[in-house]
Amino acid sequence: MDIKDMLNLVKSGEMEIQEAEQLLKDLPYEDLGYAKLDHHRALRSGFGETVFCQGKPDPYLVEIYRKFYERDGEVLGTRASEEQFELVKSVVPEVQYDSISRILKVEQPEKERKGCVAVCTGGTADIPVAEEAAQTAEYFGCHVDRIYDVGVAGIHRLLSQRDRIRNANCIIAVAGMEGALGTVIAGLADCPVIAVPTSVGYGASFHGLSALLTMLNSCANGISVVNIDNGYGAGYLATQINRLAVK
Repeated sequence: MDIKDMLNLVKSGEMEIQEAEQLLKDLPYEDLGYAKLDHHRALRSGFGETVFCQGKPDPYLVEIYRKFYERDGEVLGTRASEEQFELVKSVVPEVQYDSISRILKVEQPEKERKGCVAVCTGGTADIPVAEEAAQTAEYFGCHVDRIYDVGVAGIHRLLSQRDRIRNANCIIAVAGMEGALGTVIAGLADCPVIAVPTSVGYGASFHGLSALLTMLNSCANGISVVNIDNGYGAGYLATQINRLAVK
């Protein structure tokens, strides 16, 4: 529960002080022994804690996910497998899974989404990382415009989308191979661009390293770069920028 909502409920008499006190006892975190759940994070940063699913032992993942869901009514998980989805679904039937982005989430219904974050890809092979970024931004309250398969090998495809690009408060450019998409978009747009290198490409791409170096060495201004395949990090940062734009 949002801390402001809780205080308003106490003020109006709809919630007992003892109940509010019990909820506040878990701040700044809830200690499970093997994990410390940061329930205070949304109050500090405006974003609740996300569950990174990959590599977590099954019992730990299930309990962590259940705890967040019971407290907040929604949870975002990243890098989840089909098997992890089935495990979490056994205790949180409402959970949804997208096999492309590997996002495992429960969202509040009818969530308001504001502003505009454009997510662009060089090719369709980049879409899994792009979808991780797009769905992260949507979960945190952004309207997302997906502009896929507009790589520089057919630059007319990107140029035909200039109006949509210029309408965004922030743009995420997701590309592998040589990773030039971010530079081109930053040369067309007047808003911040977040470049995401992907591990898509042949041998000399070095699993995304060549795209990363291209993006870091970009001659365009207003471009930042996250780690290889880090769609979540791009979506999070884009949400922060978009929130500032719509304040």
